[in-house]
Amino acid sequence: MRLCVLLLATTLPLSLVPAAAHAEETAEEQPERQYLPTEIVVTGARAGYEMQDGSSGTKTPTPIIRVPQAIAAITRDQLDDQNLRALNDALRFVPGVGIGSGEGHRDELFIRGQRTTADFYLDGLRDDAQYYRPLYNVERVEVLKGPNALIFGRGAGGGAINRVSKVAEPGRSGAGAAASIDTFGAFDISGDVSAALSDTAALRLNGIYEEFDNERDAFGGRFIGINPTVTAQLGERTRLSAGYTYDDDRRVTDRGLPPFAGRPLRGFDKTFFGDRDYNTSTLAAHILRARIDHRLSGSASANLAVQYADYDKYYGNIVPELALDTDADGRPDSVRLSGYDSATQRSNFIGQGNLVFTGATGAINHTLLLGAEFTRQDTDAQRNRVRFGTGQLTATVPLAGTIRVPAFGTETQLGSRSELEVVSAYVQDQVEITPWLEVIGGVRFDRFALDSVNTVTGFAARRAESRWSPRFGLILKPADTVSLYASYSESFLPASGDQFTVLSASSAVLEPEAFTSREIGIKWAPATNLLATAAVFRLDRSNTPATDAQGLTVLTGESRIEGAEFSLAGSVTRRLHLNVGYTYLDGEVRSATSAAPAGRRLPQVPEHQLGAWARYNFTDRLGLGFGVIHQSSQFASFTNAVMLPAYTRVDAAAFFQASDRLSFQVNVENLTDARYYPSAHNDINIQPGRPLHARVGVRLAY
Repeated sequence: MRLCVLLLATTLPLSLVPAAAHAEETAEEQPERQYLPTEIVVTGARAGYEMQDGSSGTKTPTPIIRVPQAIAAITRDQLDDQNLRALNDALRFVPGVGIGSGEGHRDELFIRGQRTTADFYLDGLRDDAQYYRPLYNVERVEVLKGPNALIFGRGAGGGAINRVSKVAEPGRSGAGAAASIDTFGAFDISGDVSAALSDTAALRLNGIYEEFDNERDAFGGRFIGINPTVTAQLGERTRLSAGYTYDDDRRVTDRGLPPFAGRPLRGFDKTFFGDRDYNTSTLAAHILRARIDHRLSGSASANLAVQYADYDKYYGNIVPELALDTDADGRPDSVRLSGYDSATQRSNFIGQGNLVFTGATGAINHTLLLGAEFTRQDTDAQRNRVRFGTGQLTATVPLAGTIRVPAFGTETQLGSRSELEVVSAYVQDQVEITPWLEVIGGVRFDRFALDSVNTVTGFAARRAESRWSPRFGLILKPADTVSLYASYSESFLPASGDQFTVLSASSAVLEPEAFTSREIGIKWAPATNLLATAAVFRLDRSNTPATDAQGLTVLTGESRIEGAEFSLAGSVTRRLHLNVGYTYLDGEVRSATSAAPAGRRLPQVPEHQLGAWARYNFTDRLGLGFGVIHQSSQFASFTNAVMLPAYTRVDAAAFFQASDRLSFQVNVENLTDARYYPSAHNDINIQPGRPLHARVGVRLAY
């Protein structure tokens, strides 16, 4: 009911104004909002590596060159050329985004130095459960950098990841299939079928079956994904899109290897430091969503989207904590283990409505956004911890190629039930003062109500709070192909953390963490399908909880990230397509807390980060691909006690178009067989990179 009231309050007044003031305008005069993709690629046609749609950064039909924010994209063509199937593998090529190990069971990112497990979106709606997100049903991946609560709501302190879904397109039919296998034995089979039900309606079905394997001992699993969508044109002004996603993931929970003497343990990159039966992870995700777009007049349009998601997640793991030198000979000879398991059931309901109105006051043009959002999230979670032998929480075992885990049992450690309701409303105006000067400004209001119960201790708490989040940007347009911008934005994260599971006695009274970003940049389109961007930024984080000398939780934590980035994406020539980016980051703690003294470097923030991928087509049938990832050294945690060494990874690919319908490709990862350690979870778990391996794939299109 509250959602309906908010939607009526924000959309009804302006829906009447443009109809009277601009009745003479035609529908063609209003630019069509391209938030959901209208292009379906199942016939082998290539769209390239460049994205022109910037609507995810404004919720209005805005070209990316006019959005005062750094935005990177990985298009469907690039995903196919690199033969990628998992979100974290794709994001490794996006500088400014660090990939955490995610404890071997979930996506975990560091965006501009800010850790997150929840700032993920699907077609602009929050998808915050902890799991590995697939790419079989994705048209592109968008990386929006810098905090911006006006668009995304709470969190997104360093930015947000938005996946744009493949959808059915009325009047279009086609089919595609793909299969691949790598040198470890992992393989996948996928299909993409579209059928025109009529001139105004269409059905699309995407599906995949995948089996996992790699160089690590004991690793394996499988993934099943099914995603039907339907789109119907309900008259000239109204379009309805609906879809259902079922993702079923089962895999070994691999926590990597422990450190020794402040570095990754050497000589055990293939060793599995866990129990083959206990270290498992399962996920069943059901996501239903629908969206209706309606053109009210030539100058106003509205959309309403709803999403219901149900996530059933479990994982158990024996964890390697530290390699030990028990005989003091300078070499590791044993490893300390601990363990736990966790089960989470979550359901999310999200409703979001937006009204976009274009008009003018005299010579000044406006694009006005009014919107509202309602979220209901229910979560049940339980965690059990492992006790070895006669009851110890840790066990020390000999270090060997095969780790022998002692007998163990489990006991309840934590449990919680939580109910979260969020009601939001926002307004934003993009004001074109002159053809060369534009200002964007807006604010969002969020009202949170979180009820949680600790089912182990019985402690119950309720936290209700309200927050205002502003955004401001200035855009100079000296030419149609160039924009210079300056922006200021804020975001926040309530004290319950990004997963909103349970409140403690201390967190129930803490103010939210605050994120403040200042950014200036330039965007230049030297060619129709090529975009170059550069930006410098400063991101301040404050109100971070820490423990004082008396053991109390206080809001004294402050940190700062300063940096610069450059990117070039698109088609340099008809034959050369590339996506290249570089980011420089300098992050440090600015206040002394129990976690770290002032001046200490932030964790998993490499000073230099380069990601590059290019494809060159020598003929219409033959092409080659080349990729490079480079990261300088980085600390695994706030202790700065464990260092992940710098590394450079080189990839390559070859493409052969046998016919209009049949193509083959070979992708080689880590061509130089470099030894590297790209990610960690705190100081205790370090994930080794994969050695040299290849994947052979075939694609069919009809």
